[in-house]
Amino acid sequence: MNEDLKVIISGGGTGGHIFPAVSIANEIRAKCPKAEILFVGAEGRMEMQRVPAAGYPIKGLPVAGFDRKNLLKNIPVLFKLIKSRAMARQIVKDFQPHVAVGVGGYASGPTLNVCGALGIPTLLQEQNSYAGVTNKLLAKHASRICVAYDGMERFFPADKILFTGNPVRQNLLDESLSKDEAVRAFGLVPGKRTILIVGGSLGARTVNESILGNLPLVRQQSSVQFIWQTGKYYSEEIRAELERRGKPANLVVMDFISDMRQAYAAADLVISRAGAGSISEFCLLGKPVVLVPSPNVAEDHQTKNALALVQKEAALYVPDADARRTLLPLAINTVTDHDKLDSLSRHIRQLAKPNAASDIADEVIRLARR
Repeated sequence: MNEDLKVIISGGGTGGHIFPAVSIANEIRAKCPKAEILFVGAEGRMEMQRVPAAGYPIKGLPVAGFDRKNLLKNIPVLFKLIKSRAMARQIVKDFQPHVAVGVGGYASGPTLNVCGALGIPTLLQEQNSYAGVTNKLLAKHASRICVAYDGMERFFPADKILFTGNPVRQNLLDESLSKDEAVRAFGLVPGKRTILIVGGSLGARTVNESILGNLPLVRQQSSVQFIWQTGKYYSEEIRAELERRGKPANLVVMDFISDMRQAYAAADLVISRAGAGSISEFCLLGKPVVLVPSPNVAEDHQTKNALALVQKEAALYVPDADARRTLLPLAINTVTDHDKLDSLSRHIRQLAKPNAASDIADEVIRLARR
C-alpha cells in the first residue's frame, strides 16, 4: 500500500486550513515517498495558488458558502453545490484514492461526501474548539476525526476522535535565528521589549484602529517597541494617516510579513486574532499572546478558541468591542511584566502538540491500509 498510496486532501479558504493541509501532505510524502496526493479546493480561493506553490496538484470546485443573512442569495449557491458534487464525483472516480482527508472549508463538503458514499475511508481535521458546520455534517460517515481541543465529544462521536493537535508550518521551529538578529532585521533595538501586532494577511480593522487610536501611547514608550502588520487591505489608509500624524520612531509598520519565523523570534508578546492555526503556532513556540477574536466568523468560534486558552491561563483575551480602549494598555503592561510573560509562556507551551502532522499522517496511512 505504501508504494501505490493515493490520497485526496480537500478544503481551504484561509491559511488556517491550507497550512495544516500542506503539512499533512508533506508528512505523508515523507513516510511514503511514492504516494500520490491530490488536493481539491474551491475556485478563486487562496488554496488554488498556495497548494501548487507547495508542490502539489489541485483541482478546483465552483462551491461557495451559504449566506445566512439573505436566503435568496443561496439559490445560485445551491446550483454551485450540485455542480461541485458532480465534479467531485468525477475527480474521485478518475483519481481512485485509498483515503480522503478533509481540513475544513467549502470544498471539503462535496469531496468527502462523495468519498464517504463510495466507501472510501475519510479523515476529518477539525482545527477549532467549536466544530465547523461542514465537519459536523461529514462526521457521521467519517472514519476518524482529528481534533486540537478537549471536549469535542459535544460535536463528534467519541469513538472516532483522535486528539492530535493542529499541524503548523515547520519552518517556524528553526531556532538558528536569535532574538537580537530578528529584532535588528526589523530595524529595531535589541534589549527593548517587542510587541508583534498581526491581524492576518488582509488585516483586522479593530486591531488596526486600536493601534492607530493610541499613537500617543506608542510614542511615550521608551522601553517598548512595536512591529505592526496592518494587512494589505488597510495599508494605504494607515500609511496616509501615519504621514499626517507622524509615525513613532519605535513603530515598524508593514502591510505583510513574509517571514513569520523572524517576526515571532523578535516578539516578546503577540497581539493576534484567535484563529486555530495561529494559536497552534503560539503553543508550539511558547509565545505569550493577547487574543482579540474576530466577531465575523461562523458560530463565533474564535472567541471559543480564545477562552479555551484563557481557562488554562495560557493567553490573555480582549473582546473585539473593547479592543480600541483596552488592548494596547493591556499589552504594554503585560510585556513589561516579566513574571506574567513567563507564566503565559509556560502555560501555553504545555498545550503544544509538536507531532500533530506526523500523527495525522500515520492515521491517514493506517486508514488507507484498512
